[in-house]
Amino acid sequence: MCITKIFGLFAVNKKLTTMKSLTNKEEEIMNHYWDNGEMQIRQLQALYDDPKPHVNTLSTLVHILEDKGFLSHRNLKTRTYAYFPKISREGYKRGSLNNVVNKFFGKSYLGVVSTLVSDEKISLDELKELIKKVEENKK
Repeated sequence: MCITKIFGLFAVNKKLTTMKSLTNKEEEIMNHYWDNGEMQIRQLQALYDDPKPHVNTLSTLVHILEDKGFLSHRNLKTRTYAYFPKISREGYKRGSLNNVVNKFFGKSYLGVVSTLVSDEKISLDELKELIKKVEENKK
């Protein structure tokens, strides 16, 4: 199979959406929510080693994550909320990958694969496996 035909398999026209990015601290908090599920701010704080971040700091970051669409909450009682992820870890990974593809490769997954091949970051066997997966998904 010629290389053009191989890369043609990856040139699927998919709508690439941009996901808001997370800071390192925001991503750390999201990992706690993905690993532990629904939690109150104090429960989140308990997951940290000493010195623990102040509850107000965590509350601010959780509200930022809520504004960005990563977390939501439900009322437990007056002024007490439990927060939970609105987006899965897998969804975040895919969105982050789309951001990289959009920003650095002109929305072209073909460009990504071409770069991996030219930089020898992907082996021929891995490329064949990738092609096999693409062909299976087309069925």
